[in-house]
Amino acid sequence: MKGIRWSAARWGQVAACCLLLGGPALQAAPTPPAAPVARYWVRLRHKAGVRFDPATYFSPAAQARRRRQRLPAADSTDFPVRADFLRQIRATVDSVTLVSRWFNAVACHATPAQVAHLRQLPGVASVEQWERRPGLAAGQPGTAERGTPTISADDRQLARRQTASLGGPLFQQAGLAGQGLRIAIFDVGFVGAVRHPAFEQVHREKRVVATYDFVRRSPNVFVGGTHGTEVFSCIAGRLPDGTPLGLAPQAEFLLARTERLTREIYAEEEAWLAAAEWADRNGADIINSSLGYTDRRYFPEQMNGHTSLVSRAAEMAVRKGILVINAAGNDGEDPDWHTIGTPADADSVLTVGGLDPDTYLHIDFSSYGPSADQRLKPNVIAFGTVLAAAPGGYVRTQGTSFSSPLLVGFAACAWQHNRSLTVMQLFKQLQASADLYPYFDYAHGYGLPRASAFLDPKSTAGAAPPTVDFIRQDTVLAVLIRSEAAVIPAQVLPLYSDSVALVGSARKVPAVGREELAPPLKQQGERQLTQSQPSQEPEPLVPLVRPGYLYWHVADRRGVLRSYEVREVTQRAVLQIPLRTLQSGDTVRVCYRGITQSYSRP
Repeated sequence: MKGIRWSAARWGQVAACCLLLGGPALQAAPTPPAAPVARYWVRLRHKAGVRFDPATYFSPAAQARRRRQRLPAADSTDFPVRADFLRQIRATVDSVTLVSRWFNAVACHATPAQVAHLRQLPGVASVEQWERRPGLAAGQPGTAERGTPTISADDRQLARRQTASLGGPLFQQAGLAGQGLRIAIFDVGFVGAVRHPAFEQVHREKRVVATYDFVRRSPNVFVGGTHGTEVFSCIAGRLPDGTPLGLAPQAEFLLARTERLTREIYAEEEAWLAAAEWADRNGADIINSSLGYTDRRYFPEQMNGHTSLVSRAAEMAVRKGILVINAAGNDGEDPDWHTIGTPADADSVLTVGGLDPDTYLHIDFSSYGPSADQRLKPNVIAFGTVLAAAPGGYVRTQGTSFSSPLLVGFAACAWQHNRSLTVMQLFKQLQASADLYPYFDYAHGYGLPRASAFLDPKSTAGAAPPTVDFIRQDTVLAVLIRSEAAVIPAQVLPLYSDSVALVGSARKVPAVGREELAPPLKQQGERQLTQSQPSQEPEPLVPLVRPGYLYWHVADRRGVLRSYEVREVTQRAVLQIPLRTLQSGDTVRVCYRGITQSYSRP
């Protein structure tokens, strides 16, 4: 008998006829849809009965750090989670993606039915679902950024200025280059860093002591992207003639890949936490995080230092004696965000904003403070345009991603100078070393840190004479620069001139971690220098003198700024503030030539 081929449509017709006749349908029942799987954060009840030996878990460097920081050898947050609790969870859920000692918690994927079962387990304290947000692209995928072997005279000047602006020559003269410090770098990948001549000495001396890719769960971090290579070079890289690109070329390094190039998902925060626990175990003194998470998963009002998992992880790292330094972000020109990201919002994270090397003012793309709960952010600033190493050579690039590692190198030298400092003592001294301190605003923080504040405190702690006078008139508070402070090179400021100008600049860059090449400077008298032909006699360094700006702000009685501004000083009568704009308890602070003076409204 000849076979008959039945189509799906014919089977449907037969089934429909059977139903009309009251008979059983011939087609099989449809397969029910699979239960949706979501990401959950499972908190455990306790660690009772867990045994833990710090000497076998922590590296010798980690144990030494805890002794220096006067911390116990271990506390309960260092203990592993209970093995029986973890076995029960693994047997219940779809998959486990993270086990955190610090938070006694597990991240997992599970269905609603599995979650219902999870909540009944005796060791589970709570189960929280990660907020569901669309997975938007964080950046456009493309070819890895490549450098050029040609180094112009302007590039070389920038390379020298990015460290000299922080007092690099003083650290070098004192023999401070990060020796004995261990620095962890969290980034998207370190493509090209293994063979790049900028890191030749670091690799020859085997000072990359550990690596791990927390995205792919592999020791190989030299994949993914070049951003981490550029960041790494702003701490430890060198030009062919030995010129340092960062301030800690003699430090040891832990390299961690925690980020994907083209997506921002919660798994990256889990990877950041896992990397922080790994860095703690392996003896990190400092964590550099040139990463930030913003509107793809949070709202600006959540930038309060305790909402995101990554900000809480950063705070925990500081409790372990690790200095965490994070880029402020590159959203300064984004009207929908504008503010810092996370973990830069954490209270004890040293947040670094970007400085324009041409004007010595906040560079416009750098994110502004304060935090959502009105704390000072950024804390300090450093150059936001740098020369960095990239596969094939060197690139001029920009972003607060590079301000942060410049500050990491500075902090390493400062800590090397005085290893007895606790992490928060160092944090406060880094702020106090800045050139605007005690003045601050939400663009510059306390300003640009100075090596002289650590190496020669007397030179920065002297009682300098006042530079301005406050004069209360009928309806205004006038600020006049004193005659003895009005002498600047080549001129004496008049009492009045045609105008007093606000100052600023306009540039755009992508989100933090997605920086692009910086526009080239004016090429005047440029001399090309290649890796094979380094300069024998470096060009004289352009003088590093901050222009004579006047910074001023109005703070309420809680110290929260109502307003702030920077003025280019062209006359002695530099500022008039209407008294009607000042409320009772307000304080007006003015910083001119490094001297801060205050006027309080009764």
